[in-house]
Amino acid sequence: MTTRHPTERADGESRSRFNRVAEAASNFSSSPTFFGLCLLLIAAWATSHLLGVSNTLRDVFGFGMTALTLMLLALLKNSELRSEHAVQRKLDAIAAALLEERRGQASPEVLEDLEEAVRMHEEV
Repeated sequence: MTTRHPTERADGESRSRFNRVAEAASNFSSSPTFFGLCLLLIAAWATSHLLGVSNTLRDVFGFGMTALTLMLLALLKNSELRSEHAVQRKLDAIAAALLEERRGQASPEVLEDLEEAVRMHEEV
């Protein structure tokens, strides 16, 4: 278990398996297919109430929706943290580049950091 920010990693370290899975799940959960599956789950739950199906089946549908809600909350938070980290790194790189430029000492390292930060949106 770690308390580090999910997007913090050492230079050269690849993205964790969790981050890759979370990104794929986030992409899927924003798709029309996922929306359709959610509508089917809600329709099944509502139909079970209308038809007077057993409480056990209605509970299963309700628990499924609760579990889905918790998973979506975790994905949303993960996505928010990754986005927040990317924006902060971009702002830090821009600020450093502007300071270097203002001082007339634009070093290649700062410019490389700026280029890397600008490309970060592709990775997040």
